[in-house]
Amino acid sequence: MSPTTRFGEPDPDRGTAVGALTPGRFVGKVALVTGAGSGIGRATARRLAAEGAAVACLDIALEPVETVVGEINAAGPGRAMALRCDVTDETSVGDAVARASSELGPATVVCNVAGTGSFSRTEDATLADWNAMIAVNLTGTFLVCRAAIASLLETGGVIINVVSTAGVIGQPYSAAYCASKGGVALLTKALAVEYMGRGVRVNGVAPGGVDTPIIWNFMPPEGADPKLMDRIMTPMGFSFPSEIAGAMAYLSSDEAAYITGAILSIDGGVAA
Repeated sequence: MSPTTRFGEPDPDRGTAVGALTPGRFVGKVALVTGAGSGIGRATARRLAAEGAAVACLDIALEPVETVVGEINAAGPGRAMALRCDVTDETSVGDAVARASSELGPATVVCNVAGTGSFSRTEDATLADWNAMIAVNLTGTFLVCRAAIASLLETGGVIINVVSTAGVIGQPYSAAYCASKGGVALLTKALAVEYMGRGVRVNGVAPGGVDTPIIWNFMPPEGADPKLMDRIMTPMGFSFPSEIAGAMAYLSSDEAAYITGAILSIDGGVAA
């Protein structure tokens, strides 16, 4: 399985081009993006900042996220700060969210992008594999949401969680990943229902294959059934991070003020 360039357009950053932006849409807003050091997180942080947001960029690896912050601050008009955060650690999450609020102001947008994944046969998966997947993808999303709720209630803010097609349909060789992302999907809906009367919206995006570094973790196990693998592929090929970021920016904006509890599939029709 490898990324496929679509329609002769190989530029993974094309969604941040000037023509694709809504200038000023997030001026005065504070965004918190996890997993901001690469892939969808990087693209989302750049997109929100390009439309005026002040962005707290969180990642477990500080050096890559500092590079992203440098890109954002050089490009403007928004600004950014880098924070190391292990989303599986309650204290690390609490400290990062508190520092972001202290330096940038209370969050109005929270984008939970940090995640991990891989393929394996269920009979070969260890308990450690299972626990790690749940810890990053599901528990990490919960911890960040919980830590940010106070700010979001103050600002009337928005949470956008990255789900996956694996959280919407069954996928082969992905039991732990599907379980974690299915949990994120229903966590998203549960929070949307709980907070809809208090001014906080909660939505999710469900990408299919995205041309990011993590995609190379999803190598089919030896002897994988190609018919099963075809279930999760599409003739449209993989999406670009900027395309996912564009959807997240829309759902984070006032244009989506009547949308909550939704899971938006961005997968080339895989879940259709």
